[in-house]
Amino acid sequence: MSAKTMTVAGIMSGTSADGIDVAMVRIAAGKATPRLTFLSHEGFAFPAALRRKVLAAMNASADSTAGTSTAELARLNWRLGLAYAEAVRETLKRHPVMKLDLIGCHGQTLYHQPRAAMYAGRSFACTWQAGEAQVISATLGVPVVSNFRPADMLAGGQGAPLVPLLDYALFASQTRGRVLQNIGGIANLTAIPADAAPNQLIAFDTGPGNMVIDALAQQLFGKPFDRNGSIAAQGAVLTPVLATALRNPYFQLKPPRTAGREQFGREYAAKFLAACQRHSNKSEDALATATALTAETIAESYKRFVHQKMKRKKNTRLDYIVSGGGARNHTLMAMLAQRLEPLGCELASSGEFGLPAEAKEAAAFALLAWQTWHHRPGNVPAATGAARPVILGQVTYA
Repeated sequence: MSAKTMTVAGIMSGTSADGIDVAMVRIAAGKATPRLTFLSHEGFAFPAALRRKVLAAMNASADSTAGTSTAELARLNWRLGLAYAEAVRETLKRHPVMKLDLIGCHGQTLYHQPRAAMYAGRSFACTWQAGEAQVISATLGVPVVSNFRPADMLAGGQGAPLVPLLDYALFASQTRGRVLQNIGGIANLTAIPADAAPNQLIAFDTGPGNMVIDALAQQLFGKPFDRNGSIAAQGAVLTPVLATALRNPYFQLKPPRTAGREQFGREYAAKFLAACQRHSNKSEDALATATALTAETIAESYKRFVHQKMKRKKNTRLDYIVSGGGARNHTLMAMLAQRLEPLGCELASSGEFGLPAEAKEAAAFALLAWQTWHHRPGNVPAATGAARPVILGQVTYA
């Protein structure tokens, strides 16, 4: 199939469950990788009632049917489809295009189990991203690609991270090593050595991004997140709590690895807060320590698994490009700079490279949808651990 130039909308709602990002991208075939032209981006907060439903479903116990019902899950699946369609429609109102050809929708991850575990007599891995694609396609009259992760998992991968294809297409350089660090609810990186082929990428989830910070901001201060890191800036890092947290077995795993609320969600945040409160009665200290946990696990992940593989010439620096909501947290960015700059990293935002920090993951699923439409693989096995490249997702026709 000859590759068509298409205008594609990418939809992303991440593990923070704070809202929906829509990125409009023009995609054309290129010599080695597709050529992307970023057109526009809009972000939409979930209505409060919908966010409560999403969080309740995400936090339901994996070991019990208690906590949510099949009726609730069915309704949530359709309600998310309506929300995604409304977000794309509003984006088109604000940023009209001649014709929207395709939509790529990641969906809302409710459960992600990348490693096989026993269930009903069989051992297998599984994942579920909610958001009814037929609702989106029927509402907008545009075909939708969704359900991206299972194909990679059935090829032996972990279903994540799936952003590295976009990272490579936009940021690979023949002369300069680059690390793309996304900080959403979970933090993940893609490391691209200078003049690297796609199979030489290193990509994995470093650990919690905004997830623990947001949980503590909500519980302690009644705020959805710590805007600009201003609350954490008033606190002190509780070193004993941080040292204990860093011994979590997840941080010892070698890549490829992936994480979610199953590792760093509500229960983890509650235990982390309890540990902070045993050492300090100042709520700002708990938030400062959660912020330091994100910074430390990102920096340690880079140091242990990436630094020596970046083929960096002596006395030259590499670009460490941050995207996601965490890029707006000034306290977190300052902590990252303190830890990464001595390792030869030059911190920047993806916005400085022409892609708004909040838009990158949505743009990635626009690209993956384009790949699927043209029967092209979308995973990077070096990142996910899959045995081979595979075509991702399912197409829902309008």
